[in-house]
Amino acid sequence: MTFTHPAILETRTFDWPDESACAAFAARLAAHDAVRDAFIELHGPLGAGKTTFTRHLLHALGVQGRIKSPTYAVMEPYRVNRLEISHFDFYRFADPREWEDAGFRDLFGRSGLKIAEWPENAAGVLPAPDLRLVIEPVDGPDGGDGFRRVTAEACTPTGRELLR
Repeated sequence: MTFTHPAILETRTFDWPDESACAAFAARLAAHDAVRDAFIELHGPLGAGKTTFTRHLLHALGVQGRIKSPTYAVMEPYRVNRLEISHFDFYRFADPREWEDAGFRDLFGRSGLKIAEWPENAAGVLPAPDLRLVIEPVDGPDGGDGFRRVTAEACTPTGRELLR
């Protein structure tokens, strides 16, 4: 099987020195109308902050209450102000075909925000993301362990809009 990678239209790098910087980035994304029908991929090692970022983004969009990691459920749905949100975690996928078997093609065919953690475990079956975020823990200037370097790649015009 041959995998194709979407073209990258624009790349930007951001530093999140702490969780408040992550929350501010999420709030800026939430302010874009384009996020309402976007697909965002989140990459990074365990503990990088993928779920933390998602929590901040969903709260900024108006989701109330607890936002769970979908590691065991694979997908957690949310609805706020007529906005459908699907938060996926493909960490436990051993075969990309599990995505098909779970019926996610139908979900990705609908409008709404889709956020996927560990999308590489469903490689070849996921549509091209609008925005790909690669979150990497790095040693901060003060030696703290909360510092993150984020590479944001816009793969579609919607992704470019989200980076503005």
